[in-house]
Amino acid sequence: MTEHRAPVDFPLPPPGSIFHPGVELAELQRDRPVAEFRLADGSTGWLVTRYEDVRTVLVDPRFSRAEANKPGVPDPGLGQATTDSILGMDPPEHTRLRRLVAGAFTVRRVEALRPRVVEMVDELIDRLVKLGQPADLVENFSLPLPVRVICELLGVPAEDRHEFHGWSDVVLSDSTAKPEEIQAGFGHLSAYFQKLIAVKRERPADDLMTALIAARDDRDRLSESELVRLCLTVLIAGHETTANQINMFLLTLHQFPDQLARLQERPESIPQAVEELMRFVQLGAGGVGLIRVATEEVELSGVRLPAGSAILPVTAIANRDPALVSDPDRLDVLRSNGAHLGFGAGVHHCLGAQLARMELQEALRGLLGRLPSLRIDVPVDELHFKEGMIVRSLHALPVRW
Repeated sequence: MTEHRAPVDFPLPPPGSIFHPGVELAELQRDRPVAEFRLADGSTGWLVTRYEDVRTVLVDPRFSRAEANKPGVPDPGLGQATTDSILGMDPPEHTRLRRLVAGAFTVRRVEALRPRVVEMVDELIDRLVKLGQPADLVENFSLPLPVRVICELLGVPAEDRHEFHGWSDVVLSDSTAKPEEIQAGFGHLSAYFQKLIAVKRERPADDLMTALIAARDDRDRLSESELVRLCLTVLIAGHETTANQINMFLLTLHQFPDQLARLQERPESIPQAVEELMRFVQLGAGGVGLIRVATEEVELSGVRLPAGSAILPVTAIANRDPALVSDPDRLDVLRSNGAHLGFGAGVHHCLGAQLARMELQEALRGLLGRLPSLRIDVPVDELHFKEGMIVRSLHALPVRW
């Protein structure tokens, strides 16, 4: 008979370092890999922390994203952001929408974009150098790079970024934003895209938004609301996470100067380093994935979970599982491992993973190659992170070179 243990309160205490998961997560993975959790509103679910279990939750169709949007399911964050979006769907609805945009993110299409991204990186570094020292990397490099890339791909004016980035900040907030504020953020973003779609209908272009409009108007393959929501999701996902990955990758490399030196000595290893940094970096304070609901009884690590159970996979600690790599709390930029869950897995594997990889590779290649003495200008404990963000987002990152 399984011993009943009291639920753990979630969210867990914040970790003592932005570079490692909290000790509570490590203890759960070791001693209680499938643990019941309780939110402040009294709702409960199950935290899953071991690599194989987390991967199972992400891949196995018995764990539903669509069911997670129903009333009564615990919402530890991002609930409103995924309702009615591709992130909150199961096949076949998810498959139908994903196919409409997947062609823009194939390896071939992404590689065709690489020379343009290299140009953008060089332009931004040129501007950064002209500004003088210290300069803010967030405002002048790590945010505008992915914004420009996704805006060109989607067909959104990059000069609007100060407007739509503010709204996406609200949408990606968790406990710090009131539900009505998040809903208002969605409203602003939806209205913004409705206007853009009207413009694109009048003046079609060679971009993803025009292709999606054609799928809506010519072939009736998605509804108008699906068109707006799909554009909105691609825009937010295409710039927020990558911008914060650039910041956290650089902070992490400077925290481990021996690894930074190894990478500078062997720049041909940058693609390999990006995979290791995806595994190692704690991109979000909680490090959790999107919640799933078990559609039938399942067993994980010897714990039987009844149908209807809410499951919260903790990807950050799963990537630190000794079953995945040896010495998992050590950063090794030359490590050979591509099985991390930094981009998820299964049908909800990040649609833009190849694009993000390429952008991160060229961002590191440009910064480390052209600014080899680049350094963070303030101690890490003096940096100001935006409160309540699902992803760890910086207000600013002052740098010198």
